[in-house]
Amino acid sequence: MRLLLDTHVLLWSLFDESLLSPATIRLLKDPDSLVMVSAVSAWEISIKQSIGKLRIPQHWYEVVEEIGYTPLTIRVDHALEVGNLPNLHKDPFDRMLVAQARVEGLKIVTRDERLRRYSVDILAA
Repeated sequence: MRLLLDTHVLLWSLFDESLLSPATIRLLKDPDSLVMVSAVSAWEISIKQSIGKLRIPQHWYEVVEEIGYTPLTIRVDHALEVGNLPNLHKDPFDRMLVAQARVEGLKIVTRDERLRRYSVDILAA
């Protein structure tokens, strides 16, 4: 399965797996799953760390690399796809994740019900 982790799911997978469903944990650990982490999640986490809204180890991305999640950069086609999305909510990080999932054919792993309103595959975390 081709998965794109929403930022909260990424954090839970790194620091508190108990917040994820057993089925989600199995999928994330399945060697046949491609689990992607967007640069937009790194951006969001960095912003929240810098303003004191998130306290996690500074080396958190090293854990991502150790686990073997695949990085997903932000490309021009992703940015252009954001312009094709309906204005259902204003969170720029979520909108980029939706655009990336649509362009790349990925399923977003999330608990954010707002994302279900977009034309994108969702897997409940």
